[in-house]
Amino acid sequence: MIVLDTHAWIWYLDSPSKLSTSARQAIEGARREKTVYVCSISTWEIYMLVSGGRLAFSVAAEVWVARSERLSFLNFIPVDNEIARLAVDLPGSFHNDPADRMIVATARFFSAPLVSKDTKINQYEHVQTIW
Repeated sequence: MIVLDTHAWIWYLDSPSKLSTSARQAIEGARREKTVYVCSISTWEIYMLVSGGRLAFSVAAEVWVARSERLSFLNFIPVDNEIARLAVDLPGSFHNDPADRMIVATARFFSAPLVSKDTKINQYEHVQTIW
């Protein structure tokens, strides 16, 4: 099982060459087992980025997300009450971006590695990352 950061999800589906070799191999391995997970906060983050003009797809964001939801290997994890609590109670020092906190909390909750290029996440010692 692996959890994808928002950009890793987007890049895997739209621009896989942007992924590191390690990230791509990890996703491919988990894909075969149908254990690729995305925190639903990433969907919110996509809509926010599109709304703000910082992200564009070749199709409407709603269509892109719907297509992602139909992929048999991709699983979405809702932000439930426990993940919300964990996002507030992350150990050590971590920045205040709410999406990053939810994504990290999701990976920690499932004891799963997180695929991310984000240096702030990769430097956080309380979550295993792949890049």
